[in-house]
Amino acid sequence: MAAAATLQPTFAAGPVGQPDIAYAPNWDAYQARTRRRVEDENLSNTLPAGFPANIASALVWDGATVSDTYQWWYRLTESDIAEINSALKHFKSLGKPLGEISQDTFPLPTLHTTLRDVSREIHSGHGFKVVRGVPVAQYTREDNIIVYAGLASHVAPTRGRQDSRYDGRAADVALTHIKDLTATVDPHKIGAPAYTTEKQVFHTDAGDVIALFALEAAAHGGESYLASSWHVYNQLAAARPDLIRTLAEPWDNDEFGKSGPPGYTARPLLYHQPAADGAPERLIIQYARRSFTGYWGLPRSADIPPITEAQAEALDALHFTAEKSAVSLEFQAGDIQFVNNLSIFHARGSFTDSPEKQRHLVRLWLRDEELAWKTPQPLQRLWDRVYKDVTPENQVLPLEPFVRTPSSGDKVQ
Repeated sequence: MAAAATLQPTFAAGPVGQPDIAYAPNWDAYQARTRRRVEDENLSNTLPAGFPANIASALVWDGATVSDTYQWWYRLTESDIAEINSALKHFKSLGKPLGEISQDTFPLPTLHTTLRDVSREIHSGHGFKVVRGVPVAQYTREDNIIVYAGLASHVAPTRGRQDSRYDGRAADVALTHIKDLTATVDPHKIGAPAYTTEKQVFHTDAGDVIALFALEAAAHGGESYLASSWHVYNQLAAARPDLIRTLAEPWDNDEFGKSGPPGYTARPLLYHQPAADGAPERLIIQYARRSFTGYWGLPRSADIPPITEAQAEALDALHFTAEKSAVSLEFQAGDIQFVNNLSIFHARGSFTDSPEKQRHLVRLWLRDEELAWKTPQPLQRLWDRVYKDVTPENQVLPLEPFVRTPSSGDKVQ
C-alpha cells in the first residue's frame, strides 16, 4: 500500500503565472519567499479596519500547554456503553433507514446531558473534544455507523451533505470514509489526501462541526493534529499584519467543476465578526490549501487566475504557524473527535498500514442550530450546499469506502 501511495501522476502546473507552490508545504521555499517579499515590497504594517490586534478567548490556545488546563477527552463509562447498547437495540427495532437516526430514535436519557456539554465546549470553550471508548470491536460495521451517528446527533443534530449522488442516484450522502485506497483506485482519480497515506496539511472542511470516528488506527503514524486558528491569527497579526490583510481579501477558490463558468468563487479566507446581539467577537478562517494548489488528479484549473505571491506566502504562513502550535492527539480505535471547524485547523501525519491494522475513519459534517455561529455571507452558498434541504429520507450513510468525484458538477468537496 505504501508503494502505491507514492505513485503521484504528473499533471500540468495549473494556470500561467501560478507561484512555485505545491500542496505539500516547503519550509525553505516559504522562507525564501518571505525574505524576498520583505526586502522587495512595501508591506502594510496595519490590520484591516476593525480587526483586533489580539483576541482573547478559551478558543485561543497553544498545543504545548492546552493539556495542562483542559481535559480534551471524555471516556465513556460502563453505564454510558450500556445506554448506547440500549439505544442501538431500540433504533434497530424500529426498522428505519440510517438517515432516520436522531435524538428521538437513538435515545440517551442520561448521556445526552454530557454530549450537550460537549457541544457547548465545541462552540464556546476550547473548540474540540474527543469522546473515547466506543467498543468498535464488539459491533458490526453497520452498528458502528449507527452508534456514531446516534452519539453525534446529541452533540450537533443536523447532518450535512458531503455528496449529492450515491450508487447512480441523487442522494444526500451524509457520511464519508477516510481511508487509503491507492492500492485499488487509479491515482488519476484521487483528488484528496483523504484516500492516500500522505500527510494532510492544516486546513478546514466545510460546515460548522467536523466529527471523525476511528474504526481502526494505522500500524504506524497517522497522528491527528489540531491547532487554534485564533492563536494563529494572534501570531500573524503581531508579526505580519500584511498577511492578515491578504487573508481578509477575496481569493479565487477553485470549484473543481462544481459550478458553471467562471469555475471559481471569489471569497476571503478570513472573516471578523464584532460582538453583537449577545454573541462575542469572533474570527473565522475557512480554507483548503488544495483549492489553490491542486492535489494529484485534481490540479488547480488552468483557466482561472493564479494565486499571488502574497497568497502563496499566506498559505505557508497558516500551515507553519499552525504546525508550531498544534496539539497531537493519539487517535485510537473507538475515538470520536468533535471539532469546531470555524476556529480549529486540523491536519494528519503520514502513516503506514499493515494487513492487520489499516487506518479507517468516518466523517460527518454537523451543525447545532441551538449554538451555531452566524455564517458569514460569502460562505452562505457553500453552507447551503452542505445543509440546505437535507432530508432524513434522502440521506445515505455508506458502510464501505469509495472515492468521491469532486469534479462532477453536483459534488461537494
